[in-house]
Amino acid sequence: MESASAESKNGSRLRSMLSVAVMTAVICVLAPLSLPVGPVPVSLATLALYFAIYILGWKKALLATALYLLLGLVGAPVFSAYTGGAACFAGATGGYLVGYLPLVLVGGLAVSRWQEKLLPSLLGLVFGTAVLYGVGTLWLARLAHLSFGAALLKGVVPFLFGDACKIAAAAFLGPKIRKALVKARVL
Repeated sequence: MESASAESKNGSRLRSMLSVAVMTAVICVLAPLSLPVGPVPVSLATLALYFAIYILGWKKALLATALYLLLGLVGAPVFSAYTGGAACFAGATGGYLVGYLPLVLVGGLAVSRWQEKLLPSLLGLVFGTAVLYGVGTLWLARLAHLSFGAALLKGVVPFLFGDACKIAAAAFLGPKIRKALVKARVL
């Protein structure tokens, strides 16, 4: 009996580690796909992070995000336009990269708390994205010697519509994907 319990626990732990690894890989595949729009490119990174929140829950999504950032930091070409390395954190997009962590934390806590309620989950992702925007805009303003308003116009305004679409897609599809993965005993 004890052996079956230990096996089950080990299997659960292995599934957990694999789910984080697979989601990290998904983020690494989607994030480099980008279009240049001024100093900050439009990428699929936030879409991958929103889905990670729904599929993994906030703790594992935060771990997957941290692993993604570490891979990029050590030089893997996982950031927008297939870039990587410490210089990316020192550049115009550095604040947005760092802002991924509070996005996942804030958005993830909201989604975890109100998983079955669409509006509070959406608002949580919006608020998490606003935190990402704040960190990235402050960083961009300081680095590029811009006013906060000017940095907001360059680093946030062009992304509002696209991020709203990404949030909506994740909020509608994320719970369904998670449910299917749980049913398939993948999670």
